[in-house]
Amino acid sequence: MENGVFVGGGGEDYAVKQWLRLDYANRHGLIAGATGTGKTVTLQILAEGFSAQGVPVFMADVKGDLSGLAKPGSADFKLHQPFTDRAATIGFEDYAYTSFPVTFWDLFGQQGHPIRTTVAEMGPLLISRLLELSEAQEGILNIAFRVADEEGLPLLDLKDLQSMLVWLGENREDVSLRYGNISVQSVGAIQRRLLVLENQGGADFFGEPALELRDLMRTDANGQGQINILAADKLMGAPRLYATFLLWLLSELFEELPEVGDPDKPKLVFFFDEAHLLFEDAPKALVDKVEQVARLIRSKGVGVYFITQNPDDIPEDILGQLGNRVQHALRAFTARDRKALRMAAETYRENPTFDTEEAIREVGVGEAVTSMLERKGIPGMVERTLIRPPSSQLGPITPAERGGIVGASDLGTKYADTLDRNSAFEMLAERTAKAAQEAEAAEQKEADLDAAMREYTAGRRYTGTRVGRSTAQPTRRARRGDSFGEAMAKVVVKELKGTTGRRIVRGILGGLFKGR
Repeated sequence: MENGVFVGGGGEDYAVKQWLRLDYANRHGLIAGATGTGKTVTLQILAEGFSAQGVPVFMADVKGDLSGLAKPGSADFKLHQPFTDRAATIGFEDYAYTSFPVTFWDLFGQQGHPIRTTVAEMGPLLISRLLELSEAQEGILNIAFRVADEEGLPLLDLKDLQSMLVWLGENREDVSLRYGNISVQSVGAIQRRLLVLENQGGADFFGEPALELRDLMRTDANGQGQINILAADKLMGAPRLYATFLLWLLSELFEELPEVGDPDKPKLVFFFDEAHLLFEDAPKALVDKVEQVARLIRSKGVGVYFITQNPDDIPEDILGQLGNRVQHALRAFTARDRKALRMAAETYRENPTFDTEEAIREVGVGEAVTSMLERKGIPGMVERTLIRPPSSQLGPITPAERGGIVGASDLGTKYADTLDRNSAFEMLAERTAKAAQEAEAAEQKEADLDAAMREYTAGRRYTGTRVGRSTAQPTRRARRGDSFGEAMAKVVVKELKGTTGRRIVRGILGGLFKGR
């Protein structure tokens, strides 16, 4: 099948080829199964198939195994013979070892090109989810974003958001009159959450240059789709950051890509591993947003594939959007497991030759129960399928090999260095410095005025004690008093020319006209 991805062999003797049609690949999919049943290999062979057909792929490498896509398999590998035997069994005649074009990414910038976005692009909803904020704290964060937008203060990195929250706390009385109560305690709680995120390395994710989506949707000189691999082994230590980042990426794809309807093949296929992390303790607003994205992003030419241990981990409304399914073995040890297994079996189009629930329980490693969309988007009949062997290396490449691929990429110069341009942090710092200078100048003016007043008072007192002693002396001292009065008048006139003076004059004139 030219316009499809070969998944494996189905039927009683595994001779019936199972294909994932490219023209329905943007209808999303599910890869599920217990630990150790072969989900990672299925993920690998689907990435190979899409890349070979010129479709770019984005996937998270949770275990560190998927880097092997960048290197061809080898006849020296211990599973070489089982792989070739399996290829013969399922009729994979042109099976051969080969590598695929890979780009490595890393939110922390250690095992690949750094990925960044700005605080403003992430938005208050996703950042509230990331920080696990309460409803009141989320409200304050929304106020911070609103005021920053009105004041022309770009929120690019964490220090911008932190400084904006400080400003909000200092000006809470004025801001509260317009947007509602702002408590110092809530602002402090948000700042503490930001500090925890910063200590986890999340500060590296926020900043510029921000990721451009077109860099995820490239093909190489041979027309193969680029496979973008996100290093997620360390990222899994901060699961909220992992889930929020992937959801942000989906949202950006949804908002920026144009409508294309149902294309002959997807523009991008997005694999969301450990999908249960996205929905654990998620508020309804977030789940609704994921459902909206899953429903509508297919019209942008993007296919989303969720990888999880149990289909029960995904909300039913979203599960119903996943048309292409690869179900590896599920283990039913508890009553809840048996219920989940039964529900998973009921979602497939029944095959009269075997019991689906029993098949899901019994399939071995590298084997799965599959159902792919057929013509007109109709779910295909469920089949027991032997998954085809991978053509690339099974398992990770060495750090040196990874480093060589990252170093040779043309994206290195684009994303390597952080750009720290003028934003909220710098602008608020400038405002603070300017206000301090103005306050210091005002204090100096008041000090000069006080000194002049003391000198004038002392001069008048001195002149008064000398009056009557002679006719010439008082006149001379009076002239001294007059010269001081002139100096005093100059100080007052200078003060009236300033900001404070203008306010006084406006106040006096306003009172006069108001009286009229």
